[in-house]
Amino acid sequence: MELTTWYLEQTDPSRIHPARQPEVPVEIRRAEVPSVELNRYLYTAVGGGWHWTDRLGWDWQQWQDWVTAPGVETWMVSVRGTPAGYAELDGRTPGEVEIAYFGLLPQFAGQRIGGHLLTTTLTEAWRLPGRWPDRPPVGRVWVHTCSWDGPAALANYQARGMELYRTDVTSVDEPAATPGPWPGANRP
Repeated sequence: MELTTWYLEQTDPSRIHPARQPEVPVEIRRAEVPSVELNRYLYTAVGGGWHWTDRLGWDWQQWQDWVTAPGVETWMVSVRGTPAGYAELDGRTPGEVEIAYFGLLPQFAGQRIGGHLLTTTLTEAWRLPGRWPDRPPVGRVWVHTCSWDGPAALANYQARGMELYRTDVTSVDEPAATPGPWPGANRP
């Protein structure tokens, strides 16, 4: 089977195309206290249905090293106090910020929350050096997504003003069932 990976970037914050407001009231906040448990929860809850497996084998120390790395940030969107999704920004490389992970929990899809979260994510990626004074100004925000990710992912990135700069198509084995957020069988 083929796996398509798209790489997108934005090279100027004026290129952000804001999304319409979500259908429900949301709050987007940065997790200012790094939390291994929070990040692992968000990773499995959001990515479990999309073949996010690269971090499943991480031990506590690997998660700790990630969440406490200078320039790494977690932004969470919530609906009436309930986590609905998140974005992880990786600003460790001078002059650029990668949207390392981005997505919603399944029950919150289709309510325009993702576009709104991405608008905020891009805005905060460009502002990252203001929170990490040792970082130089950002000249590029980038992300990659693939054909195994959510069906709205690529369109959302492009609608927010990110431009495609590379596409890779590789042959891969048929993926196993998604790991889901739960050990064993996924919810019914």
